[in-house]
Amino acid sequence: MIRRGPLCAGEKVQLTDRKGKMVTIQLVPGRVTQTEHGFIVHNDVIGAKEGSVIVTRSKAREQEPQSEQSDDPQHIQATRGNKPWKGTRAIGGWEYCVMRPRLADYVLSMPRGAQIMYPKDIAEVIQLGDIRPGMRVLESGGGSGAMGINLLEAVGASGHLTTIELRPEFAHICEANATVFYGERPSWWDLLVGDFDSVAAGLPDASFDRIVLDMLDPWNRLEQAHRVIAPGGVLTAYVTTTTQLSRLAEAVRASGQWTEPDVQETLERTWKVEGLAVRPNHQMIGHTGFLLVTRAMADGFAALHKRERATKDVYTDVDDMGGLELRDISDRKVRKVIRDLDEQVSFTRRSSEV
Repeated sequence: MIRRGPLCAGEKVQLTDRKGKMVTIQLVPGRVTQTEHGFIVHNDVIGAKEGSVIVTRSKAREQEPQSEQSDDPQHIQATRGNKPWKGTRAIGGWEYCVMRPRLADYVLSMPRGAQIMYPKDIAEVIQLGDIRPGMRVLESGGGSGAMGINLLEAVGASGHLTTIELRPEFAHICEANATVFYGERPSWWDLLVGDFDSVAAGLPDASFDRIVLDMLDPWNRLEQAHRVIAPGGVLTAYVTTTTQLSRLAEAVRASGQWTEPDVQETLERTWKVEGLAVRPNHQMIGHTGFLLVTRAMADGFAALHKRERATKDVYTDVDDMGGLELRDISDRKVRKVIRDLDEQVSFTRRSSEV
């Protein structure tokens, strides 16, 4: 649902001040929201155009008798005491620019139960997972709805999203956030509660084009995932630790039902740009998680994987090797290195004697 025109009661708006601080509120007639710079009166925002500037009020001064609201500088100074800047905040007068939040802004500001995926990771899931309008997508791990809302946007009303969430309370939060975002519950969305294997067992074979897994143990869900995904379908898994990543990648390879996994992470850094002062900001969003992307093989065909080099052992633990051995270097290479170094030392000595 695309909202245009004046801001209406019931929708969320984002207010940003001159310092870049943002406040996100849902407009309710007659309600006020307190900030550190005074009170935002919702009736001042309802009916305004996007891009308008609203000014905070002081609830305390509005309740004073009209005769006591003097503009006399001496009266103002007396009421503010020795810290006039605090009086300025107390009486409001702080400006905010009003806009409808972008999807990324909404996701970061919405109430959450489970930790959400960052917009940078969500964007990669949709791009690398090749999720497009009209597709049938299965999501496991609804959480607070950040990924789900973006998937609903990506597939559109011509597609369909099925979300499986283990915990009923998280499913409630997920559904509520999506309902507030759209103004109603999306009709192209099924939200199912239960563990992945049990719920997926009731889904038809090869009924999904794409699968997105955001859960603690995605390696245990590969069998059911392969059954319900169409051949060639893309599976994208989001994990946060290296141990999860290693176990998932090896399970994908061992199954023989998925192509060689592609793994990456995304780091985000903003920049300060003011005239000639152009530099990276000191803070950045570093590691948040890993994305593993793989595609489903057709039944009866084994995936093609790179052959392991016989001289390269990356699986045997160091403690199981029965003692460490020196790195194997050929005698010929050692003799060449010694000969070259002796020649350099000799030249260095001759040069120092001159």
